Amino acid sequence: MMNKPKVAILGFGLVGRVTALMLHDKAYLSVYEASDEHASNSAGALAAAMLAPLAESVICEADLAQLGLQSMAMWPSLLAKLPDPVFFQQAGTLVVAHTQDKGDLNSFSQRLKPLEGHTAHTVGSAQIHDLEPELEGRFHQGLYLPCEGQLDNLAFYRSSFAYLQKSDVQFNFNHQIELSTTPNEPVLIDGQQFDWVIDCRGLGAQTESSDLRGVRGEVARVYAPEVELNRPVRLMHPRYPIYIAPKPNHEFVIGATEIESQDNGPITVRSTLELLSAAYTVHSGFAEARVMAMNAGLRPAFSDNRPRIERNGNVIRINGLYRHGYLLAPAVVSEALSKGLL
Repeated sequence: MMNKPKVAILGFGLVGRVTALMLHDKAYLSVYEASDEHASNSAGALAAAMLAPLAESVICEADLAQLGLQSMAMWPSLLAKLPDPVFFQQAGTLVVAHTQDKGDLNSFSQRLKPLEGHTAHTVGSAQIHDLEPELEGRFHQGLYLPCEGQLDNLAFYRSSFAYLQKSDVQFNFNHQIELSTTPNEPVLIDGQQFDWVIDCRGLGAQTESSDLRGVRGEVARVYAPEVELNRPVRLMHPRYPIYIAPKPNHEFVIGATEIESQDNGPITVRSTLELLSAAYTVHSGFAEARVMAMNAGLRPAFSDNRPRIERNGNVIRINGLYRHGYLLAPAVVSEALSKGLL
């Protein structure tokens, strides 16, 4: 029987966790993370964790959207490994618009790319009521994207760490790493020799990747006991299109599209007002919601906004998942590991 390789994983955000889950029974793993075990500033900790290949096809190439559809099918088996249940569903996405924003809804519909076996359905008042009864009377036009889903990112972070702790993974938190490698030779980190290194540092690798940039995203997480939504809802608007992603226990993540800025400062007053006021126009129950967190963060992206897998000797780099982290991570990590480890 062959000895298992020794593998170092750099970064314990979304991509690092997915990598560790895929490798822990095939290798001796050591994880190095620049912050603590929560990695609370990582893009995956702040995300809404929507799995939206059809909606995202509006802003990405068709092949990435199709890859996202395939990647979605990998999440249930990954989550089944974990000791604590993680909320996951595929109940589709509802896209709505107020009457005055019908043009934005039509534009969105026209830019959707065809995915194999999956299309968007135009819905009116009656269908919107059937899908989301609490939105009755507020919207008379929309789209239903039945292939889409979501999961609870915070529960995934908690449960994956708990599972990997019990799987003899060695963790090194608050630990910055600088790589120095020789092709096809074992890599040394803090004097320890590794057969492979998987670099999942996201923006932590920016000094080594000249065209890697941060793309700002801003989100609110609220507790709204007066709101009941069955699936993510997207609101079309010319200035502040938003999404509302329901989580367990009446928690909701409210966010908007990306901002081309590498400013990693706190969320602005303007963004706060626009996110929360737009959510209120979707459901008046958000007026009494309790704000649990208001966050801003940076997503790692390359100039073409596509994920990138690079191999340099025994170092494999996975980066640039942009706004498609949860949608693409399982498939991208699986492809990266096939370059030498799986």
